[in-house]
Amino acid sequence: MDLPLDHLRTLAAAVDAGTLERAAAQLGVTPSAVSQRIRAIEQRVGRVVLQRTKPVRATEAGEALVRLARQLALLEHDARVALGADSPAQRIPLAVNADSLITWFMPALSAVAAERSVTFELHREDQERTAQLLEDGTVMGAVTSQRAPVAGCIASPLGRMRYVAVAERGFAERWFGDGLTRAALEAAPIVDFDRHDTLQSRFSSRHGARASAPRHVISASAEYAEGVRMGLGWGMLLPGQFEPGLADGSLVQLADDTVEVPLWWQRWNLSSPLLDLVTDAVQTAARTSPALV
Repeated sequence: MDLPLDHLRTLAAAVDAGTLERAAAQLGVTPSAVSQRIRAIEQRVGRVVLQRTKPVRATEAGEALVRLARQLALLEHDARVALGADSPAQRIPLAVNADSLITWFMPALSAVAAERSVTFELHREDQERTAQLLEDGTVMGAVTSQRAPVAGCIASPLGRMRYVAVAERGFAERWFGDGLTRAALEAAPIVDFDRHDTLQSRFSSRHGARASAPRHVISASAEYAEGVRMGLGWGMLLPGQFEPGLADGSLVQLADDTVEVPLWWQRWNLSSPLLDLVTDAVQTAARTSPALV
């Protein structure tokens, strides 16, 4: 199957841009040319590769081609560097969970940027969902809780993030005055990070709760911790987020047990010096961070 590289790049640009018009502007061609290139791909592969929605989306067949386009772009960048030729900054899309982003992940990006001309595009997503972005070709690497490698990827362990159930003192006295009972856990408001956050539910179930309590949703790490500190509800926090409150007495730990989330680094199984550099930097940052055990 002969697929011209410029056609593959056009498909990837359309998916990234969301519309054929924006993709055309980025590529310096007309929207008609973008549409013709995508139709040419579809004729060659005998399948629809792009859903003409708003925004446009790659089909399952299109995702494989978008991933191919991005892998070829990465290999082309590596070849230019090896030959000593000028190369524009390589875009590196990565997926990472919010708590990793605010605790240990950023030094990895700094280490890579100090050595190579790169730009990063970070997709913040729950650690249980980042692997999907690898599958559809959106990112080339991801911090994920999924141990089994995504098809076409390799996985390596990073460590575990340890969460503790914490509440504001007045909140704890009001809702947990009789201890961490099933009735209290089913009634006391919870703070979830997003609608995919299962940490609080896992802790509640472990302590006997069967019904869901009322839930606040605060999808920003600093504001999430602040919501717990202000007494909106109880939640699972990292040590750095609750230790000052325990020290001054404004927060209380609801139980001695913790919820641990193993993290893995998954990346394309591609022989790429740049991707190797990113992997080394991520693993070093994880290994040296107190946020991971």
